[in-house]
Amino acid sequence: MPIRVCGDLPAKAVIEQENIFIMDENRAIMQDIRPLEIAILNLMPIKHDTEIQLLRALSNTPLQVNVTFVCVESHISKNTPASHLNQFYSKYSEIKDKKYDGLIITGAPVEQLDFEEVNYWEELKSIMEWSKTHVTSTLHICWAAQAGLYYHYGIEKEILEEKLFGIFEHEVIHRKIPLVRGFDDVFLAPHSRYTRVSDEEIKANKELIVVAESEKAGVYITMDKEGRQIFVTGHPEYDRNTLDLEYKRDLDKGLPIKIPCNYYKDDNPNNQPLLTWRGHANGLYTNWLNYYVYQVTPYKL
Repeated sequence: MPIRVCGDLPAKAVIEQENIFIMDENRAIMQDIRPLEIAILNLMPIKHDTEIQLLRALSNTPLQVNVTFVCVESHISKNTPASHLNQFYSKYSEIKDKKYDGLIITGAPVEQLDFEEVNYWEELKSIMEWSKTHVTSTLHICWAAQAGLYYHYGIEKEILEEKLFGIFEHEVIHRKIPLVRGFDDVFLAPHSRYTRVSDEEIKANKELIVVAESEKAGVYITMDKEGRQIFVTGHPEYDRNTLDLEYKRDLDKGLPIKIPCNYYKDDNPNNQPLLTWRGHANGLYTNWLNYYVYQVTPYKL
């Protein structure tokens, strides 16, 4: 898929080296089609890495996509230069009068805080409420899935005894749901979190459909019946080495951390991590763009 981003975005050069078609503004103007408008609210601290991961994940469809990166105003990033945010990101106040075909809200390393303790919680609440009227479908990832389930449905999160960390098996529960079209019965996906949401509360909520779950990691994909709000509790967009970097970072900090489950060959951190989830991750994002954004969004936003 041609992804349209600002021509100077550093992530653009990385993606192009992987032979993924990135289109800049000048070429996109010459094409007489209506591209999809996708906003990405990037809450991750190292935004450059997440930009690459999500652009890669959105690159497996023939649809043209205009990507708008968004940041919150009520939090100052310590890991991304202000110059990068000023040049490549929009603030919520700058886009709130616009409508989008799709919105992705990323995870954030704040899961051990109560939602109300997060310094941008009120702003995030405004964005999630705005998404109900200004976005065709919103995809919430990891902590954002927990935040969304709490805001929209009042489902609390709970602290785990130890970090859920590694690659876990998941089972498709509703095969006829288009979001998992093409998935195998059992598939793998990464998780990296200290909290989880209550499977029982999700399953008891008649407005939600559990699409896929894991015996060890719990509910993985759940959504409302129309696909307007979709919640993915893991990190399907993660690169091969993302968990490896997190593991070594925590070791360096002296934090109690176990080797990521089902990740290194022979469970040996000296071996290269095995990439075992990319196919289903690509399928998830492609199905979301096709069946929950492109097929149902109006031509005139």
